[in-house]
Amino acid sequence: MSSGSMNPSAWLLATPSVNLSFKKNLFPNKGINVAEGKSKILIVEDDLDVAEMLNAYFRVQGYEVFTVNWGEDGVRAAQTVLPDLIILDIRLPDIDGYEVARRVRTDRRTNEIPIIFLTEKRERIDRLQGFEVGADDYITKPFDVQELRLRVRNSLKRVSQGSLTNPVSGLPEGPLVEERLSEAIHKSGWSLLHICINHLDSFREAYGFVASDDVLRAISLMIHNTMKETGSAEDFIGHLSPTDFVVVVSPANLPPFQDRVRSRLEQSLDYFYPIKDR
Repeated sequence: MSSGSMNPSAWLLATPSVNLSFKKNLFPNKGINVAEGKSKILIVEDDLDVAEMLNAYFRVQGYEVFTVNWGEDGVRAAQTVLPDLIILDIRLPDIDGYEVARRVRTDRRTNEIPIIFLTEKRERIDRLQGFEVGADDYITKPFDVQELRLRVRNSLKRVSQGSLTNPVSGLPEGPLVEERLSEAIHKSGWSLLHICINHLDSFREAYGFVASDDVLRAISLMIHNTMKETGSAEDFIGHLSPTDFVVVVSPANLPPFQDRVRSRLEQSLDYFYPIKDR
């Protein structure tokens, strides 16, 4: 497929794909179902009026928003939702925001999520303690919601610009993928392939993050090795999301690559499960 005249926002609809599907509902789903494509904000705020206002405001701004009112719920939601940013009050009914931030920062799944404290505690010692436990920003109440929006945007932008490779697979993501994809869409002579891993969240719920990371690493290696066998030095693989890959290849290389990678991924699927669950 040559994509020289394709609208970048629509390329995926016309792109051939390989779908690898894990089993659904292997484990009771205790998490929150989330949609793809929007930045996710977790709000941990015990003032119901403030929480409701922030929820409505950021949804209008195009974010996916999750709100909890207790510190322990905030820790669990951070681990389940894996938000792109956390807005965190300090005075909470159970554990305080400092403790929430400490736990978020000590969990490898959440330790890089930006945290913005939003609190009535305005003394210098409070700010210092907030930054000591790992906050990226500190805003005191009463606050300007427009200023908060800009700080949220800037924090997310810094994270996006700083992410060049996926920490699990080592493959390019973020700006590197955007740049290469833009070239492929606007120039003739390239074909695109979308590879999607479905239901990896269910696998993660059942077998844990370590097993899930091992699966993602193995799949990435299979895709990479297949490209080395069938492709050329100019071909490219990167992440659109942790479970979505985009492959940029010459039109001549697409059919053998697509057939071989589909066969390998489908044949390997059962081996990712423990023997008792195959």
